[in-house]
Amino acid sequence: MRYTLSGPQELRFTVPLPASKSVSNRALVINALARGPQLPLNLSDCDDTRVVLDALRHMPEIIDIGAGGTAMRFMTAYLCTLPGHVHTITGTERMKHRPIGKLVDALRQLGAQIDYLGEEGFPPLRIQGRHLAGGSVVMDGGVSSQFISALLMIGPVMEHGLELTLTGKIISRPYIDLTLHTMHDFGAKVDWTDINVIAAEPTGYRQRPYYIENDWSASSYWYEMMALSQGADDEVVLQGLTDASRQGDSVARYLFSMLGIRSRFGSTEQGVPTTVTLKRFPTRLTRFDYDFVNQPDLAQTLVVTCAMLDVPFHFTGLATLRIKETDRLEALVREMRKLGFVVEERNGSELMWDGTRCQPTGEPIDTYEDHRMALAFAPACLRLGALTINNPGVVTKSYPMFWNHLRQAGFTITEEADFAG
Repeated sequence: MRYTLSGPQELRFTVPLPASKSVSNRALVINALARGPQLPLNLSDCDDTRVVLDALRHMPEIIDIGAGGTAMRFMTAYLCTLPGHVHTITGTERMKHRPIGKLVDALRQLGAQIDYLGEEGFPPLRIQGRHLAGGSVVMDGGVSSQFISALLMIGPVMEHGLELTLTGKIISRPYIDLTLHTMHDFGAKVDWTDINVIAAEPTGYRQRPYYIENDWSASSYWYEMMALSQGADDEVVLQGLTDASRQGDSVARYLFSMLGIRSRFGSTEQGVPTTVTLKRFPTRLTRFDYDFVNQPDLAQTLVVTCAMLDVPFHFTGLATLRIKETDRLEALVREMRKLGFVVEERNGSELMWDGTRCQPTGEPIDTYEDHRMALAFAPACLRLGALTINNPGVVTKSYPMFWNHLRQAGFTITEEADFAG
């Protein structure tokens, strides 16, 4: 399947954003550790959350989490805490090549029993649950924050709690803080005790009703559309977001303010979901340099946006993009060239564009089984006139209603079922 997209002459739309995948997956695991009788409210309906929910509901002997990196890391830690239960956790072929060894090593130090069923350091895993002693463990702060969050969430249910020391540069810190915030909401006693040390006391969790905020990551694609649209009266209203959100990708509002998009909140009451109205104003950077070490998932969106606006950029802090659903650095370089932009990758952690162009190929954009490739490139049709995207169904991983929302906003989407290549 592929879609050919073209944008509306005027963009005026109120977006019923999906619930946050990041918060949903954390709240589901913590709620299970608290043995909560009710599920959190406003759960995300994306693939990544669905596989966690299905696993927690049915607890099959073999748990297939598909392409969900968060699900793999969080469920691996959770399954270790279930005495008397034995499970195999696996995923897609790509997932079997995404490293998990550092998380497994740390869990083993805390008392977990985990065996590799394939290549050492990678899924699938066989996990025999047990009462975990807990204690102190050291982990590289440069690994995926999902590893760190997975350990933290089980800290309060281990016999001696958890003291986690992070070495080196700590990446994606807002995602760690989001985990701590969600743990606090469920009564955990956990906090930073030093600049690189987090301690969780063995006090368990308390049951409570919990409501999930909508997704700031999903909002970034509508910020991109506003930046790329050209109607004089364009306006997008985003629903269900909060001011002072703990979601790391809420920084999108600040990043896009530098590209000419102003955000107006319906309410600034902390923790209360409200509307955010996006409007353009005639000021933007002529060059964009930014370190994405804390928000790597926004990089694809900003790469496409800046190129479409003819804004040269130098983006750093992108090392983790190598081990996502695809090698996002390589994929971005290849797909941007199709649109006529010569983006350069450096040092395995940087992307830059100095304005150099090449002849566009006219080829469809490939998505590499990566939802963010489809989501980030789709708005480019507003500047290109039309854009074709292969395998558009990948968006179900985080934003299942994305294409429906585009249609409702006035985009034209032509479907083609069969194509060569």
